[in-house]
Amino acid sequence: DGAIRYYATYTAFDGSNIAPHLLSTEDFETFSMRPLVGPAAKNKGMALFPRHIGGRFWSLSRWDRESISVASSCDALRWGDPVTVLRPSQPWELIQLGGCSSPLETAAGWLVITHGVGPMRTYSIGALLLDLDDPTRVIAASDRPILSPGRGQQSGYVPNVVYSCGALAVGDLLVLPYGVGDQTISFASRSISDLLNQMHRSSQRQPRRRA
Repeated sequence: DGAIRYYATYTAFDGSNIAPHLLSTEDFETFSMRPLVGPAAKNKGMALFPRHIGGRFWSLSRWDRESISVASSCDALRWGDPVTVLRPSQPWELIQLGGCSSPLETAAGWLVITHGVGPMRTYSIGALLLDLDDPTRVIAASDRPILSPGRGQQSGYVPNVVYSCGALAVGDLLVLPYGVGDQTISFASRSISDLLNQMHRSSQRQPRRRA
């Protein structure tokens, strides 16, 4: 009927427990908030792909608390079995991996900005490229961080942390706002084509596995 509805995910917290929820609205005046259910709807890190793929909703998931998975849904509320697409394998992400935000659509694939937690709980930012038509298929992944805590960024309320909750693609420019130590906000930018070229030189680090 031409109606447009906007969706967002967020992590609900009741003081003891966390759970992924869906926020939706048609007019930004009235909002609906509902819990997400299903095998993939666990822990933090659920982030919707910005459009349907194959007539279904898709989302990033970190159901197991340490790997990046994807899952699909017919209604954006019930999420089926997650497919793990990337597991920790590099020193800077050995403790856990996760998505930072909704994927960005590029001609080469879905660009996912990730975070990795390494020794001393140092948070760094990486990238992952997924197939446009089949987001369970990994095209490339960064073998080293694209952003790590630098000089002057290793202190703060939570030290040794850089973390992003969203990125923008402006033509070929990736604009990345990120938090530093849970205390300040900075911005980084980089050519998307240069980033993708660097990632394409990396091999797929492990086969996909259905959870």
